[in-house]
Amino acid sequence: MKKTLLLACALTLATTTACGADEEEAPADGRGPITIVDTQSHEAATRKVIDAWNAAHPDQQVTLDIQPKDADSQRQRLINNAQTKSDAMDVIMLDAVWTAEFAANRWVDPIAAGTFKAEEFLAPTLQTATYRGTLYAMPWLTGTGLLYYRSDLVDKAPTTWAGMKETCDEVLPGHKEMSCYAGLLDKYEGLTVSFSEAVQSAGGTVADESGVPHLDTDAAKAGLTFLVDGLKSGMIPKEGITFKEDEVKNALQSGKVLFARSWASLYGTANAADSPVAGKVGVAPIPGLDGPGSGTLGGANLAISAFSKHKETAKDFLAFLTSPEQMKTWATVNSTPVARAALYDDPELVKQYPYLPSLKDGIVAAKPRPVAVKYGDVTAAIQNAVYPALSGEVAVDQALSGLQQQLSGLLKQ
Repeated sequence: MKKTLLLACALTLATTTACGADEEEAPADGRGPITIVDTQSHEAATRKVIDAWNAAHPDQQVTLDIQPKDADSQRQRLINNAQTKSDAMDVIMLDAVWTAEFAANRWVDPIAAGTFKAEEFLAPTLQTATYRGTLYAMPWLTGTGLLYYRSDLVDKAPTTWAGMKETCDEVLPGHKEMSCYAGLLDKYEGLTVSFSEAVQSAGGTVADESGVPHLDTDAAKAGLTFLVDGLKSGMIPKEGITFKEDEVKNALQSGKVLFARSWASLYGTANAADSPVAGKVGVAPIPGLDGPGSGTLGGANLAISAFSKHKETAKDFLAFLTSPEQMKTWATVNSTPVARAALYDDPELVKQYPYLPSLKDGIVAAKPRPVAVKYGDVTAAIQNAVYPALSGEVAVDQALSGLQQQLSGLLKQ
């Protein structure tokens, strides 16, 4: 009888807590070691803040879990963790466009009232952390597109697309190796960003706050036509249709383009001591059809996994990481812009990152990408419609008409 009972226990040990072993439960006070999931590009800055926390909290140590490099793999890994209800991740970094999906599926907890003072953060960052009126993440990193230009060749950055073309027509005859402009146009999330910015910078919007797409408009046509005609005319180099962030960086640093659209993180690289164009790169808001453009809001927020066993520690660590002191510490190590408004006027940070005042204006004018629970399907639809138009396989009107119909269905879900 005893042997039979032992055999039964052995067979069920992997899936049950019977036979005298109690299921491990979360501590009554919700405190203990936690893991934060972040990306490799943030590692040095995030570790510095973690070290400060760990020095003061020996019984509530924080471990850093580094994500894969590409965003799709990062998202899928977080989803896998949530769907298995694993407690391996406590604080997770969510791309600004993932909030709706994780909140709707109850994979992350709402942020408790009083955790922070909303008025101290840039208003658009709060939008990206909110789903159906409830805050599900702490605003952390933000940003929008910036126009980089060769300040040794251009006296003043243009504010319109036409002004950019005119400047290129004046400068490029003396620099045959150069093209005018490079942006994020390969078939990936950067294309969704670039298309959205083009539509917004022509006075339109991909979708309004109610989730209604507006791609059957003159503004949407003007935005996509700007990109299509740019490739067709050579204003954007032919190979520009394959450009992601690294290719844009290389084009600017190697002297292949006069203007380039990228994120704030490019500034430090372009002006580093070993950069061929160090000291020759200026930054300005992106141009638009009739005046300064409207960028796409980027960034990342921090949320608490619904399956964490140490949620009280996670809450305290979130407040610590996003405090004014620690956000400034983080920002001195990593050039990715943070969410606290006052840091854009901080003299030490402005000296380190002279573009901050312009970036603040750009963020305030920026718009988020369409809010959708199934955002992956939405961005795929945009890329699948826009890329063929850029390559000349599909007419602009046809691309926009088809996308209007697709998004009308997807954004209702």
